[in-house]
Amino acid sequence: MRIITLHCDYIKFKPLKKAIKDTEELEDKDEKEVKEALVVLTAVEKGDDEKTVKELIDSVKKTAGDVSAKNIVLYPYAHLSSNLSNPAHALSILKDAEKFLSKDFKVTRAPFGYYKEFELKVKGHPLSELSKQFNGDGKLADMPKQVSTKILQEENYDISKLLNEISRTKLDTSKLKDNDHRILGQRLDLFSFNEVAPGAIFWHNNGMIIFNELKEFIRALLRKFNYEEIATPQALDNRLFKVSGHWEHYRNNMFISDYENKIFGVKPMNCPGAMLVYKSKTRSYKELPLRFAEFGIVHRKELSGVLAGLFRLVQFTQDDAHIFCSKEQIQGEIEKILEIIKIIYKDTFKFEYSFELSTRPDKFMGEVKDWEDSEKILEEILKKSKVKYKINKGDGAFYGPKIDLHVKDSLGRSWQLSTIQLDMQIPRRFELTYTDKDNKSYTPFVIHRAVLGAVERFIGVLLEHLNGNLPLWLSPIQVRVISFTDRNIKAAEKLVKELKDKLPSLRVDSDLESTTVNEKVRNAELQKIPYIIVIGDKEEKAKTIAVRERGEKPKFGIKTLDFVGELEEKIKNRT
Repeated sequence: MRIITLHCDYIKFKPLKKAIKDTEELEDKDEKEVKEALVVLTAVEKGDDEKTVKELIDSVKKTAGDVSAKNIVLYPYAHLSSNLSNPAHALSILKDAEKFLSKDFKVTRAPFGYYKEFELKVKGHPLSELSKQFNGDGKLADMPKQVSTKILQEENYDISKLLNEISRTKLDTSKLKDNDHRILGQRLDLFSFNEVAPGAIFWHNNGMIIFNELKEFIRALLRKFNYEEIATPQALDNRLFKVSGHWEHYRNNMFISDYENKIFGVKPMNCPGAMLVYKSKTRSYKELPLRFAEFGIVHRKELSGVLAGLFRLVQFTQDDAHIFCSKEQIQGEIEKILEIIKIIYKDTFKFEYSFELSTRPDKFMGEVKDWEDSEKILEEILKKSKVKYKINKGDGAFYGPKIDLHVKDSLGRSWQLSTIQLDMQIPRRFELTYTDKDNKSYTPFVIHRAVLGAVERFIGVLLEHLNGNLPLWLSPIQVRVISFTDRNIKAAEKLVKELKDKLPSLRVDSDLESTTVNEKVRNAELQKIPYIIVIGDKEEKAKTIAVRERGEKPKFGIKTLDFVGELEEKIKNRT
């Protein structure tokens, strides 16, 4: 027996006329439509028997379970084989399959032995199209692997043509404003995009400097607020996502693959992995609150039409954390998160922001009473903190209500970045416990939080907010040394070495080209470099430097040691 399973949004079919003389008679020849169906194209072969039927049923049940299909359509499809059984036997096999599958599913069997017109729409995820062959010996032959191997052996590649195709990706700047982060990213050599990885970023060295400096900034705060840093795998057995609830609520947004006859999902969120880290050992109340932080890379299937630079991606990094705590500790922990948010957004980057409390969605896990209690807790915290907030009904996560941070940039636009989510469902599903003072076991609450949110999106917002004029500590190039004339090149090179010796972490370069000072200064300004130093004859003679701070007039007669001290203080305090 050979089958192809197709997970479909719908299938429509209508019998037209008999394809063979002796087949079943139909009373109803109207068009039928089945929505959200697992369609099983089936060819019954010579030698198929009750063992083959059992293998078919087991396989269809497994696939239907993996894709959460409730409707099965058995569709005779003779074109899959040249070794077909006789019609009477084939019809009997199909009826047996229909009978057994009907115990667990709503089954529709398409007419056997008829020419039919049909229309269907396949969903397009990795499990939506599978081909299998059953031999009645309990062994399953996976046809797609055989076919794929043959294709790989026989296909000839035109490497030059392929390279030309994947090298065409260019940024269309015609409809973008000058401060658009995609233009700034290109101009400052921060990152690029390519169609070989839609919705993902190719970070260049300058961009990685920004990315890593932000991570170190966050890591310093993690140390201050007593977080532990963890890392969890990218691809995980789909059983994990079934336990967490993501398989039911988020599967269509996940990348799915198979490995050694198991279904794996690329994680769309970091929380299931964090649950397993917590569950890896026995926990006591003395450990709570337990704060796990993770710079986790996640993947989410997004339609190409909604992808937008760093703002909407398929692959991105979250500065995630999961805080395991008792009910009594919730308020204190969320207040600490609000403090971290203030340090980042108000004190460091001078953003204006407000909050949004999102409540129970239509599709949710758990009991309504739990949701109401959690929503009340979050609203009381917001009121006590005296921050601006509004209610966003029905937009909570499927496992709990949340507080979202909305940031206003220099152009007056609002961006959702940070999120704080109170979860009382997933820890129960994972059977997480801790032993309290009374030696009894209790389920912890989990606070999911991301402060920057998606690090990439934060960088995009920040670039546009500041028009690329990043603060000194975050700038890829912090200082540029310029020679006034060719006579001053050696002095400029000496100064670069001196600056690096006195402040090894300083990112300093030089422009010693035989062009005018004005041109060199202009180039440095276009690259948004915070400090420009010019070395001319006067500076050499006086053993001083001329310093131009971004947006300011040049200052002359500056001592190198004084300048280094100023830089060191600003970088240390991230000002």
